[in-house]
Amino acid sequence: MKLGITGGRPLQGEVVVEGSKNSALPIFAATLLTDDDVLLQGIPTLKDVQTIIAILEHVGKRVENLVDGSYRIRSSGQLSHVPPPLLIRRMRASFLVLGPLLARLGEVAVSLPGGDAIGLRPVDLHLKGLQAMGAELEQRDGIVFARAKSLQPAEIHLSYPSVGATEHLMMTAALVPGRTVIRNPAQEPEIHDLADFLRGLGTGIELHSTFMEIDGCPELQGTTHTVIPDRLCAGTYTIATALACGEVFVRCIPWHLRPLVNTLREMGVQIEEQPDGLVVTHHGAGVYRPVDIETRPYPGFPTDMHPPMMPLLALTAGESRLRETLYEDRFSYVKELCRMGADIRLWGQTAIVRGVKELAGAEVQAKDIRAGATLVLAGLSARGTTVVHDEEEHIPRGYSDLAGTLRQLGAEIEER
Repeated sequence: MKLGITGGRPLQGEVVVEGSKNSALPIFAATLLTDDDVLLQGIPTLKDVQTIIAILEHVGKRVENLVDGSYRIRSSGQLSHVPPPLLIRRMRASFLVLGPLLARLGEVAVSLPGGDAIGLRPVDLHLKGLQAMGAELEQRDGIVFARAKSLQPAEIHLSYPSVGATEHLMMTAALVPGRTVIRNPAQEPEIHDLADFLRGLGTGIELHSTFMEIDGCPELQGTTHTVIPDRLCAGTYTIATALACGEVFVRCIPWHLRPLVNTLREMGVQIEEQPDGLVVTHHGAGVYRPVDIETRPYPGFPTDMHPPMMPLLALTAGESRLRETLYEDRFSYVKELCRMGADIRLWGQTAIVRGVKELAGAEVQAKDIRAGATLVLAGLSARGTTVVHDEEEHIPRGYSDLAGTLRQLGAEIEER
């Protein structure tokens, strides 16, 4: 896939942000906890969603695609304890089926996961938490073999507030009678969305600032759940408007984007917060101010918004610094942005960005989801035409239709 973007076109209109991929994937995995019917709504049309659906169907679920992003998940009989390794390796979230299958079946063999090549993302916190609940684990040839006659409630302390580990242990504990306590859990909005889904199944969950309590049940019921809007997509369109000029209403949950919005306002971006979204306005007057950014777990600045911010930093009047603290290989896009005229130097995990007057169109390569979106955003403000090569189709793994949405707002962008 190739995208051609002609810069200099202002954006105008409204974006209804799609459902959150990072909510949908763990919630799909959590449907393994019950044999009852589950109806999920607001699901984005993404390659990764199709992957998790294929995994569910391989292990014994029937998934019916309804209309407008709705799916009904039903039991088709006996669950399998061996999910297909090739599908598991396609993305990281697929590993989350391990805990629910272990809680249901008492044994499971799951391949170690794949996903974007943005650095080491080990699953040790997942496994340590499962061991604390009584799982016996063994790794051989890239496969995790897990057994447990009966999982037990436990008090688990995460050395790092990992989103994936928190989700994995939450959904596993949902089927374990008694109270499991997770200390230092992740606090992302997607964690709260998963908690709401598990409550719908019949699990008791209380979320606190530094810990959560899960009161599990031996049998869970069906439910209907609508996933939250994707804050990362909303953030992408917010930054796109700041880069391209114009005025766009981004329909989303505003407080989910507050760490990003605070930084953009510090730079001088005009953002009005409304109950159901953000009005982003930029008419080209003035130059944005440089800022220093450090990525942190929520409620800090989100690592997934680090790459899309870089074209904006590249056009500020002065020097900005961006320090990545979560993933060591997040900077795959820097060389490509420099081909467009950006002045970026890397010092370890810190990017030093000196603002330039303009970016120029170039042929560039997408290396992961956010890197691909970053180069598209850079093309919106660049002089001339930018061609983003995405042979491995990273962008469709994170955005249902990035090009189409931007085109509806007035961008000149085409698939080639």
